[in-house]
Amino acid sequence: MAHLYLSATPGPWAIGDTLTLTGDEAHHAARVGRLALGETTAVGDGNGAMAATTVSAVSGSEVVLRVTSIDHKDRAMPEIWLAQALAKGDRDELAIQASTELGIDRVIPYEASRSISTWKGDKVDKGVARWTKIVTEATKQALRAFIPQVTPPHTTAQLCALAGECQMVVLDPLATETLSQFRPAGDQPILLVVGPEGGLAPEELSALEKSGATRRKLGESVLRTSSAGPAALAVLNVTLGRW
Repeated sequence: MAHLYLSATPGPWAIGDTLTLTGDEAHHAARVGRLALGETTAVGDGNGAMAATTVSAVSGSEVVLRVTSIDHKDRAMPEIWLAQALAKGDRDELAIQASTELGIDRVIPYEASRSISTWKGDKVDKGVARWTKIVTEATKQALRAFIPQVTPPHTTAQLCALAGECQMVVLDPLATETLSQFRPAGDQPILLVVGPEGGLAPEELSALEKSGATRRKLGESVLRTSSAGPAALAVLNVTLGRW
């Protein structure tokens, strides 16, 4: 099954249940995926449930599927979170898209002092909605069981306040230790902090370190804000034995 669709039908599901795709999901399944009667495809709820289904009806407005088997996935522990600095153009969006495909569990829009892009007023809700759509589509592309949560934007002070509940790692090309040397302790979430194009300001680095964060580099090269998070996630996937 090369495609994953998300059902709005609340669970828990059982074998033999009927799930209905509507709206954009139905359009994509019928018009883009060209699902036909009798074909099989995967359906998820974005929260761990994954079902194998058989198409029983297709129309322009809905696709009806019958559940043939169900698999309930558990979240990988520890979770990995990404605080992605807001960036110009689509660089921050590229970062969260790739990070979702690689297994990120939570995305935190980060308003760093050097971020050129900012979310103010009604841009906050629009920004969160936009990022949620991006990670949802990336989840389907990667056939993942869980859609990452996108939180409201955080300032440096708000990130510092999270230090007590996570293992915070600031990606810094000037750090002395590499991320490959990092060894997580326990199941507290790992929070990767990625700065904007101009990097984190010295006072931001100092505040994050005082809150308990460690600084790590990704080798000797300096990566863009669009690629640092995904690269770091790949390293952690190997460290945690997921790859």
